Amino acid sequence: MDDRDKMLNAFERALLDVDRLAARQVMEQRGRDMRPIRFVEKVVLPVLEQLGAGWQDGPLALSQVYMAGRICEELIDEMLPPADPSRKNQPRMAICILEDHHALGKVMVYAVLRSGGFDLLDYGVVGVDDLVARVQADRVKVLLISVLMLPSALKIKSVRQKLMDRECDVTLIVGGAPFRFDDQLWQAVGADVMCENASDVVPAIEKMMEEKR
Repeated sequence: MDDRDKMLNAFERALLDVDRLAARQVMEQRGRDMRPIRFVEKVVLPVLEQLGAGWQDGPLALSQVYMAGRICEELIDEMLPPADPSRKNQPRMAICILEDHHALGKVMVYAVLRSGGFDLLDYGVVGVDDLVARVQADRVKVLLISVLMLPSALKIKSVRQKLMDRECDVTLIVGGAPFRFDDQLWQAVGADVMCENASDVVPAIEKMMEEKR
């Protein structure tokens, strides 16, 4: 078992035990060569995805996945605090979790974007109809949607259709475990861009902005 596997196992055990101190110790012992964002991508996200699969397949309770997500959100807030960004000349943007059970992916992307100098609205956890109404009211042009479970990912298709019905021209950027398991899913639900990791989001948005100039 290599060092990363040991780290994954230790972090998973800490989350299942709801042991915040042990989880923080794993984070602090990650080594100088692993930046915070890499720790999240290489340790936190894979472990949470495994726990989410454990809930979907039956062995784990939803409460275990929920508490694991809350602990991870606290750790991310410590590792990646929002910067005070210099505003960029950007389209109006928003981020949300679509009818899902934890905010980890959204917290990660939000922190990375804020640190990268972007400003965006945070809708938190929303349903399809509420999301569409808020996007229209706020005149959002770029919407980032984070999901953990497949049923939530499939609802993005309804979001796209309802936005089209209201003639809202919105770029949909999606991310989360279901899109990594099925690399065609993002297209099937009507998204414009799929980002595998939080670190992919900034380049994707900058490329989109450059193409629209």
